[in-house]
Amino acid sequence: MSITAIKGFNDLLPAESPIWQFIEQTARRVFTRFGFQEIRVPIVEKTELFCRSIGDTTDIVEKEMYTFTDKGGSSLTLRPEGTAGVMRALIEHKLYALDSINKLYYMGPMFRHERPQKGRYRQFHQIGAELTGAADPLVDAQVLLMVSRLFQELGLTEPQLQINSLGCPACRPAYREALIAFLAEHQDALCDDCRRRQSTNPLRALDCKVPGCVEATQGAPAMVEHLCAECDSHFSRVQEYLAAASVVYRLNPRMVRGLDYYTRTTFELVTGLLGSQSAVAAGGRYDGLVEQLGGPAVPGIGFALGVERVALLLGDRSFEQLPDLFIAVMGEPARIAGFTLQAALQDSGLRVEMDCEGKSLKSQMRRADKLKSRYCMVLGETELTAGSISLKTMTDGSQQQVRLEAREIAAAITGRCMK
Repeated sequence: MSITAIKGFNDLLPAESPIWQFIEQTARRVFTRFGFQEIRVPIVEKTELFCRSIGDTTDIVEKEMYTFTDKGGSSLTLRPEGTAGVMRALIEHKLYALDSINKLYYMGPMFRHERPQKGRYRQFHQIGAELTGAADPLVDAQVLLMVSRLFQELGLTEPQLQINSLGCPACRPAYREALIAFLAEHQDALCDDCRRRQSTNPLRALDCKVPGCVEATQGAPAMVEHLCAECDSHFSRVQEYLAAASVVYRLNPRMVRGLDYYTRTTFELVTGLLGSQSAVAAGGRYDGLVEQLGGPAVPGIGFALGVERVALLLGDRSFEQLPDLFIAVMGEPARIAGFTLQAALQDSGLRVEMDCEGKSLKSQMRRADKLKSRYCMVLGETELTAGSISLKTMTDGSQQQVRLEAREIAAAITGRCMK
């Protein structure tokens, strides 16, 4: 019996890689422009890190984490999200002492034991960014602007930016009590999970997708109606800055995040093109998280996007990395000359393929066509003697004579001379 991949753990095949590279390269370009630097943290952390940061009563900690005991008896967990590990690194290496403002981004796999479905897998990939050290609403607006610019440069206009405020430790308790009282009046209509979390994590009922819960919570009190003066002012200024930068958004008072560490500004980019997996990116402010994990009282805000979901939105576009030139050769002297020419052209930045199996000229031309090479040239004894080749444009069959020199061939393909 053949060995197959684990359910929910997918291979990324060569045909799919270019779209992921496009997403990653675009993110790096945009993040760098906004002053962010890359950080790479382990995919395995101590379980305590996620229990303390995400929250013991969240679905992730209660049901979804891949946790195991290692040979030393320590409880370890495959990271279910990226923020906690980045904050751990920030504290452990005292990055806050090197610079009061830290702008960090990351890319990589995350792991959650969920029911696999389109856009949601047990190993999934996120690209995220975290900004710590500043509590000003201008920072919130800058992060939201960066998210908006990222999706613009990805060529995606469909995901809609939705924002909300979850208040702070000063105003959230009163709201929490009001919500608990409301849910108690409607508990018969709630699902088992929402009834179970009614007193421990009541905000999750507002995010439940079960139809009965959606209907039962339609008249639930909204956090934005219970904000303290400071949170209300903060959220108003965030919206003013967004308007000044012409960032389009919608206020969604029902939005809650599934992680306990969020405070004040929260946001999602939502699409109707992926079925139930509507959130393509999400994040928010987490001003108490660093202190909660044993660091100083450093405010922060961040977000993450799901690479698989973004790739699905980009799926109908072509990201093929096609060869610029295929060199068909006849005879050993031409084979050696072709290999030398290929190396020189590759050094100049061109994608060049050639025969490596000693096949017939007809087979080599079929190979060039299969690879969708932009140009093709035939190199044999005649071409070596003449010192020139016929460069064929594969799309229309037109040909031009070019001297058998890497510089001349590269210029004919690119329209510029080799360096």
